[in-house]
Amino acid sequence: MRTLPAILICVATLLGSDAWPATAQDTALRLEVSHRARSIQPGEAVRVTATFSRPVRAVRARVFDRTVLFQPTGDRRTWEGLVGIDLDVAIREHLLAIAGTAPDGTTVQARYPLAVVSKAFATRRLTVAPEYVTPPDDVVERIQLEAARTTQLFKMQTPEPQWSGPFLRPVPGEATSAFGRRSVFNGEARSPHSGADFRAGEGTPVQAPNAGTVVLAGDLYFSGNCVILDHGLGLYSFFAHLSRITVAEGDRVAAGDLVGHVGATGRVTGPHLHWTVRLNTARVDPLSLMAVLASDGALNE
Repeated sequence: MRTLPAILICVATLLGSDAWPATAQDTALRLEVSHRARSIQPGEAVRVTATFSRPVRAVRARVFDRTVLFQPTGDRRTWEGLVGIDLDVAIREHLLAIAGTAPDGTTVQARYPLAVVSKAFATRRLTVAPEYVTPPDDVVERIQLEAARTTQLFKMQTPEPQWSGPFLRPVPGEATSAFGRRSVFNGEARSPHSGADFRAGEGTPVQAPNAGTVVLAGDLYFSGNCVILDHGLGLYSFFAHLSRITVAEGDRVAAGDLVGHVGATGRVTGPHLHWTVRLNTARVDPLSLMAVLASDGALNE
């Protein structure tokens, strides 16, 4: 885990002509920005801290063409947000544009660099039932509708966080399949592995890693029985291949609550838990999320 020292932002030197409008009193409000992450690479979650010289009423931020929602601490001087670096993000320096507005309307703005470096992902070769590589014509429409539904869900940003503190491991087993690994099914290349697989036997209880609302509970063609939790602020957990689902859409769950049992439904080679995380639509390694929200003053504690 790397924590970069905070940098002091001086508005007069860092504002660009295409930034949010500044006021003549900006110099009275100052901003420090820092981040914490395992690394700045595709698939990583980045915890960004914005510290203001006095309380602000609102913070706006954007990077990778996505809006990042920030939440304040009690005194509203320190705000934190989570940035997801998708697997397809360009390998170069990107700028996080961030602005804070004080109760009197004073605004301070900055651009904070996130230099994304490349990461090599392994390739896995698996043999599955032929219908999961070349689906029959009568299920193509189903697959398209399911993909459209999950895509739309992940675009939604619930404005308030539902989680608090660190994220728990949903099953006791260790991760056995690396996030981002390129997949070849029956000799045909497919999308990279956008989650983490955890070792677990059939019927193992699956616990919610943190609080959230169930926004999907059902059977999807490739994922089998699955549950999607909305944790708020654009953060989602997606559990796939379950043998049984124990929650319904609309349910609120707390950290540690049972959401289902491990199984082998959908496109799988055997029982295990597949956990996918989406952060403002970015595909993020669940282990990265757990690391940056470890119990040491994490978001929303």
